[in-house]
Amino acid sequence: METGDLVRFRHCGRTVYTLGSPAGLWCPACGLAVRLGLMEAPVRIRIPLRDGHRTACCFLITSRFGAAGFSEENESELHVGISNSKGVVFNYTESGIRCQQQGWEQSIVIPLVAPSNDSLSFRMLWDEQLETYSRLNTWTAARFQEQREFGSCCYGFALSFINHVMKEEGKQPISRERFTSQYILPRTEATSRYLSVYQHVCQHGHYMTGDGDGP
Repeated sequence: METGDLVRFRHCGRTVYTLGSPAGLWCPACGLAVRLGLMEAPVRIRIPLRDGHRTACCFLITSRFGAAGFSEENESELHVGISNSKGVVFNYTESGIRCQQQGWEQSIVIPLVAPSNDSLSFRMLWDEQLETYSRLNTWTAARFQEQREFGSCCYGFALSFINHVMKEEGKQPISRERFTSQYILPRTEATSRYLSVYQHVCQHGHYMTGDGDGP
């Protein structure tokens, strides 16, 4: 699925989503060209997927089906990983830990480091810890099925690394349930809503709704 940004504006008491340039908008409710004032200016809604290889120190979620894997109609299994400071993605698979420099170009990105803590020394330490942690016997290919039985696999590797870093910083670990509900679900649900609206716009030229129903 090729995806891009949406344009959102209000007209005739409705919220309209469409593609293209904000300069040539028309209202599907009244069929007229839209002339909006400064306070009503159309807003460009950015696609909620980013190139994971252009991130640093992030939790990434992707699908082998690309953007289509995040849609409500697709029940494909998602895959997660951790990026180092150079955008190399470490992830746990049946063949063990993979360090990938491509394949994560359409990802949901969850930053793990506050901007105030994003120093060169911290990035170097992050990379060192990620390298060391990925070499543990826990994450070998031979133990993949064992990890899968406990529901770990790629998610287990990524979350346990996060908790490893938090422990090193003297912080309390975060549970799988809390990380999922607080960080993952809001982003995957927002991405799914966006893609549903985007598909509708591609098929019909626009998506029109009341307030609060769009991405």
